[in-house]
Amino acid sequence: MLNMNNSTKLIGIKVLHTLIWIFFNVVIFYLLYAVLTNRIDQWVWIGLGCFLLEGVVLLIFKNFCPLTLWARQYSTSTAYNFDIYIPNWLARYNKPIYTGLLVVVIVILVYQLVG
Repeated sequence: MLNMNNSTKLIGIKVLHTLIWIFFNVVIFYLLYAVLTNRIDQWVWIGLGCFLLEGVVLLIFKNFCPLTLWARQYSTSTAYNFDIYIPNWLARYNKPIYTGLLVVVIVILVYQLVG
């Protein structure tokens, strides 16, 4: 990101972070739909793999998204959503909400596979 000021760099990171967040929303809601309708296909396993990879990334970066760490270089904001275009309350509770949804998906998946 040469010849850009900090504000422009932060906007770029926020757009990228938001697009990735939207992608993971599509994946989690597809997973929920698939397990609720017992349509367990290769996309379910690919989606779970995406979340596994995300979990590994969060472990490596001590429970922080690398984009958040990168954005921190360009902002001193204390808002939870300083690095992404979602409401502050959602940014604050993003991990527990989506972890809970993923647990629900996995429980239903196990039920569908065993039952």
